[in-house]
Amino acid sequence: MAMTVRTTFVGIDVSKEYLDISSDPQGPTLRVPNQPRDIQRWLKSLPPGPVAIALEATSTYHLELAMRAHQAGHAVYLIDGYRLSRYRDSIAQRAKTDAADARLLRRYLVHEHAALRPWDPPARPYARLQTLLRRRAVLVKTRTALRQSFDAVPELRQAGQTLVKQITALDRHIVRQLVRTLSEAGWFHHFQRCRAIEGFGEVISAAAVTAFHRGPFKNSDAFIAFIGLDVRVRDSGKTRGQRRLSKKGDPEMRRLLYLAAMQAVKSNTWKPVYQRYLDRGFAKTQALVIIARKLARIAFALMKNQSEYRPATAHAGC
Repeated sequence: MAMTVRTTFVGIDVSKEYLDISSDPQGPTLRVPNQPRDIQRWLKSLPPGPVAIALEATSTYHLELAMRAHQAGHAVYLIDGYRLSRYRDSIAQRAKTDAADARLLRRYLVHEHAALRPWDPPARPYARLQTLLRRRAVLVKTRTALRQSFDAVPELRQAGQTLVKQITALDRHIVRQLVRTLSEAGWFHHFQRCRAIEGFGEVISAAAVTAFHRGPFKNSDAFIAFIGLDVRVRDSGKTRGQRRLSKKGDPEMRRLLYLAAMQAVKSNTWKPVYQRYLDRGFAKTQALVIIARKLARIAFALMKNQSEYRPATAHAGC
């Protein structure tokens, strides 16, 4: 008679300095320094057999552990912080400490792992492109704040304009690096396809290609959900709740798509589509979000099917 192989479930709360690890719901948590040597030593101490590890996604502090655990053949699950917070409330857990969060992650993984998708490390160009896009987002935000601040003080306006020009030059340099990285990764043909879409400049095209290569995505719905432009429905009985975006993906990607929609509606292809939504009673922001979602679907289809953009039929298939 074949023996049942038991999976070891582990929950880990990640911070910059430490990893709080829970592998036994009745036992104490283990604290390990968040350093490569200590991570590798802990991974080697794990029992034989399948191991499933739940981590709360952080900015970058979880990546070293996630990469090494994946390389060791363990199943790694990244848990969204908002989802974990709601789960904490649902089980009436009052305490929120590093040790308590590690136990909570393990408990969530034990009960929900069958419905979760294991984490796969992104391709190396993806990480590089994502870093460039995020740095540019900070740069653009800073440029806008400085322009508004210095323009309000006449004696500082000239110096402020000089600083803004320097930031703009750095912005152009980042865009060149984005295009260069896409070319080196062999993704430039996807970039060119996206560039043909109305409203898609170099930056949003690079962002769309980057998001596409984080997949594989089963269909455009999965791609939209990854970006966070999917609609969250809250209905109960005869009550029809207000529809809202899930906003689970990268906020910079959504911002860029919204800006692309603002440019696209000025074109002959999308202007009548935009007007039809306004005539149906949608607010301008709602109409632009809908068009941004359609643009994202088109970009996904072009890259998925290796096809060329045909503006005349752009909105017919959406």
